[in-house]
Amino acid sequence: MNVTGAPSGPVREATRTDRLLAALGGLVAAYVSLAVADLVASRVRPEASPVVAVGSAVVDRTPAALKDWAIRAFGENDKAVLQLGILLFLALFAVGTGLLALRHRVLGAAAVGAFGLLGALAAVTRPDSDSAADAVPSLVGAAVGGILLYVLVGRLLASGSGLGFGPGPARADRRRFLVVAASSGLAATGAAALGRAVGSPAEENATASRAALRLPRPASPAPPVPAGARPAVAGISPFTTPNRDFYRVDTALVVPKVNADRWRLRLHGAGVREELTLTLRDLMARRTVERDITLACVSNEVGGPYVGNARWLGAPLADLLREAGVRPPSEGGPADQLVARSVDGMTIGTPVEEVMDGRDALLAFGMNGEPLPFEHGFPVRMVVPGLYGYVSACKWIESIELTTFDAYDAYWVPRGWSAEAPVKTQSRIDTPRPFGRPSAGTVMVAGVAWAQHRGVRRVEVRVDDGPWRDARLAAEATRDTWRQWTYPWEATPGRHTLTVRATDGIGATQPERRTDIMPDGAQGWHSVVVTVEEGG
Repeated sequence: MNVTGAPSGPVREATRTDRLLAALGGLVAAYVSLAVADLVASRVRPEASPVVAVGSAVVDRTPAALKDWAIRAFGENDKAVLQLGILLFLALFAVGTGLLALRHRVLGAAAVGAFGLLGALAAVTRPDSDSAADAVPSLVGAAVGGILLYVLVGRLLASGSGLGFGPGPARADRRRFLVVAASSGLAATGAAALGRAVGSPAEENATASRAALRLPRPASPAPPVPAGARPAVAGISPFTTPNRDFYRVDTALVVPKVNADRWRLRLHGAGVREELTLTLRDLMARRTVERDITLACVSNEVGGPYVGNARWLGAPLADLLREAGVRPPSEGGPADQLVARSVDGMTIGTPVEEVMDGRDALLAFGMNGEPLPFEHGFPVRMVVPGLYGYVSACKWIESIELTTFDAYDAYWVPRGWSAEAPVKTQSRIDTPRPFGRPSAGTVMVAGVAWAQHRGVRRVEVRVDDGPWRDARLAAEATRDTWRQWTYPWEATPGRHTLTVRATDGIGATQPERRTDIMPDGAQGWHSVVVTVEEGG
């Protein structure tokens, strides 16, 4: 045997069976490697899993246009699709390492180790990594996978059979190969199941801390929702979006689970009189307010689903800033940008002026009467009405730094997005659905419109190329929430196009021309095409 692990002596060409078994060995070795790495990651931290670490690195380096396409094509499943893509790439890589090991066992095993080094490097260079221990899952998984591949290919080459000796792999050796491969796969499946069943101690503690959290009574409760704010129309979005249905758009492949008892918020930077560190208990002991606020994602296309309204409970951010000595630029303050940092390394840049202009900018810890769900930022997130989420709604927040837009670009700015992004006036038809087939007669057209912090003054509906007609606006809760609207349409048989537009509280009407979501949000009129059938 030479130093590469290839058999010495006369060598014959590999048969199709040789190659198939070697490819299978590569796949089994990769599967076992990932299962072992995930099991170890469950004891270190889930974010250290090689698939998550490499996937997060891919997300950070993916062009913005490709990310936007993924959100449009796959919605909130974009992260699952990315992880599936990584696994498919890994499967192809595993087949290649198996075929390489068929000729050079040591090099094949070393290729598995190289992939493990890549995962380790991705894990320890993540912005949220604070320990070299994050490299351990990838390294351990790679070591196990490399050894297994070496052993599996050794079964094919055992006893002088296989490549280089005799007529080919003996049946006994193939059986040993399959036995080792099958038992290794079953053991890896058991390890993966054990890791999921046992879970991460850190995640268990975080879950327990959320279950034990009792929200304070707000010093300033949200005003009651007006009786006329919720028209009873089938198919319209509810005024309050349930937590389970609230949209989620972020870059976290694994939802951070933060222990509320260990959570800290650091406030520092230009204009801060003295650096502050607050616990969740400190934050909840402050004056708390409860407000209905609609949030919207800048990735929301015209008529898209990435907007929702919830009742938030939290501490006013402006109060905390003023107590720390911060002044907005209009009052001579040195900082015009507030940079919020998440536990996963995300940075969100928010204009200080807007945070301190009197709007209900919150450090929120409650959502619709319960502690924030993990998916929406538990234990604390920012909520700033009137700004798109990528410049205001930092989830899993752990620090706030006062700086300037000239001095620092938050995460999304170098990727082509505007540094400042007020929400644009938008309206959407919820019912009838696109390509719906309502019956002739009175058809209730309904939907929502939003222009946070300006309010919605008017909504109009047009049928085909006819005149614009005023829709019935539901009662306004506040200018920071969306507003539902309805329009009774006397529908005639045939194909029709329904179009909606809104006018905000300062008199600006949505422009007709549609624009892309980049660099600061889409705009344009939403339309749906329906076919009205003869009445029954």
